[in-house]
Amino acid sequence: MSVSLSKYHKQKGVALITVMLIVALCAVIASQMTARLQMQMQRSANITFNQQAYWYAMGAEAFTKRVLITAFKKDEDVTHLGQVWAQGEITYPVDFGEISGEILDLQSCLNLNALRAPLSNTGNVNAANNKPKSNDNKVPARLAFETLLINLQLEGISQFEAESMADSLTDWLDENSRISGSGGAEDDDYASREFPYLAANNFLASVNELRVVAHFTPAIINGIKPYVCVIPDSDQHKININTITAERPELLQALLDSTLEEAEQILSVRGDKGFDAIEDFYNLPEVIKLKNSDSNKDQFVVDSEYFTLKASASFNNSFFVMNSVMKITNNKHIDVISRTIGRN
Repeated sequence: MSVSLSKYHKQKGVALITVMLIVALCAVIASQMTARLQMQMQRSANITFNQQAYWYAMGAEAFTKRVLITAFKKDEDVTHLGQVWAQGEITYPVDFGEISGEILDLQSCLNLNALRAPLSNTGNVNAANNKPKSNDNKVPARLAFETLLINLQLEGISQFEAESMADSLTDWLDENSRISGSGGAEDDDYASREFPYLAANNFLASVNELRVVAHFTPAIINGIKPYVCVIPDSDQHKININTITAERPELLQALLDSTLEEAEQILSVRGDKGFDAIEDFYNLPEVIKLKNSDSNKDQFVVDSEYFTLKASASFNNSFFVMNSVMKITNNKHIDVISRTIGRN
């Protein structure tokens, strides 16, 4: 009898432990289910918030189109910094967040894709005698790029390094596989690297793409970023003299091959509304005395057709950043030709 009672108590203890284990297991499962449910709910909320921030940014893009059309209805043939679009970064409060945006003229900077234009067959070096060609055979965009690199006085950049970077960028852009100069680089140069790749042989999509082009370092890219830009799928080289900012006279200095003081003087006499016609710019005494060639003069315009919007939007704790490149046709139609998500 005592043996049976002892077995009964042992079985009762095992059953109690089993029940406690089952309860603990159920508690763990319930806890995991609750945590996963909360995570899923937070994930769904984040997606909703991100989507709302995205639509806020798209709203900024739509608003930008209206601003540009309004500005150019009033001034059909002139683009200048006194217009409503050129107010710098503006922030608007919205429900549970804010929208910030800044409109920039892509023709107030040097389009790097303009270096894709042919440099008299093979480029800066004559293939027959391997002698450097004169500056007369270089397109104005390339001359301006080389001069800008030197004028910015970046560390370690001399005439040779500037020409090498121009050569390598031209090779990256052009459609052929020929080296354009002593500093050029094509498929063989990039394929021999530790992590091999090929030259794009196409237009740049972003200034940051220079990181994979030979001779360009992060310090150089950061140094030239305020002065250069990329117009998608276009080698156009038309600089709007009215929208070059007075804070960056080095760009005008490079375009005119002038001194920094001469460039600053020209920008100071320009005025807020700029020039009504390109002839007004050419007839400035400060420009006349420079005796620029016709090719240098062909670089400038007083009207722009390419703009970029740098928009950022926040909704609750979600943020969205977008860069939109727009092209204006006949001051009536605006097409978004490029959108980049994230900080550029």
